[in-house]
Amino acid sequence: MNRAHDTRGFSMIEVLVTILLISIGVLGLVALQGRTIAYTQDSALRNAAAILADDLQEMLRADLDEVIVNGLPRGSSAYYKAADADFPPPADDCTSLANASASQRLGCWAEKVKTSLPGAEDLMNSEFHICRSKTAGSCTVDGSAIEIQLAWAVKGGECLDGSDNNYCTYAVRAEF
Repeated sequence: MNRAHDTRGFSMIEVLVTILLISIGVLGLVALQGRTIAYTQDSALRNAAAILADDLQEMLRADLDEVIVNGLPRGSSAYYKAADADFPPPADDCTSLANASASQRLGCWAEKVKTSLPGAEDLMNSEFHICRSKTAGSCTVDGSAIEIQLAWAVKGGECLDGSDNNYCTYAVRAEF
């Protein structure tokens, strides 16, 4: 047999296999880049939520008489907001809150949240709460911590916390 005749077309098969492998690799990189963008966006929004929750915690610490009595969180406070309740109206001027009431300060904080988290305005009534808490995720009248939960809108199932909701939540509990 002729040796040149037996190997004809073999280089073409090698090239096709190489193109196939490179194509699969490029598709994998594109998928990886897509997930990276999703993780980056989720991380940025979670960071914004953490900063907003920290701002509210500092507001509470600055006004401890409205929040703490006998070393424990009050049973009720103008800073508290139950799920399915509206936030109070903000002060007329949210730039200087020195003379504002606790409920006006909370209203100004809520306005800041509306501008910082996408779709938060639609979720403020149902998914946000600020309350006395005994265990994570529950509002009680006898807990020793205050829980703050924020939420923002995402496309269905794109919240990277494992839920299939149209929103993501961030909750933090603090003892004062």
